[in-house]
Amino acid sequence: MSRDYSLTGVERFFEQDEIIVSKTDLKGRITYANQVFQNIADYTEAELLGRAHSIVRHPDMPRSVFKFLWDRIQAKHEVFAYVVNRCKHGDHYWVFAHVTPTLNERGQITGYHSNRRVPTQQALSVIKPLYKELIDIERRYRTPREQWEASLPVLVKKLESMDTTYDELMFQLCAA
Repeated sequence: MSRDYSLTGVERFFEQDEIIVSKTDLKGRITYANQVFQNIADYTEAELLGRAHSIVRHPDMPRSVFKFLWDRIQAKHEVFAYVVNRCKHGDHYWVFAHVTPTLNERGQITGYHSNRRVPTQQALSVIKPLYKELIDIERRYRTPREQWEASLPVLVKKLESMDTTYDELMFQLCAA
């Protein structure tokens, strides 16, 4: 499937009482996408199933945040994060994501599960400038690895300067 990579700058929204749900296999390929996900991202179920979840990755989403997220869930921890996603035709939408590994009876990871809710505008007023700072750093580098390696220490230092952890910041913003 070809993909139009142009961005429209148009933000899309979903309802406060809606939850975006998706499941992926170990390689991040979508195995389930609920109707809310399909509607907001503008993809059909057939277009999503079997595709990498990065199909909705927005270029303004810092790689360092994804690196942090993946490291956490691969270590069998849940993670909360604010994420900007890209719709099929270039619009975007923000979510407050809760991502967990799916474990079998032996405690082995068999996939991943994510629920996403509408983020507060107050939380985004903190997240957007932080993500812009990280993206500005990442754009100076060519490869994804170089990008997250450059921006992750900035994220860590920013959290230290705020005297908080990543998890604490996510919950402070969620409660705001």
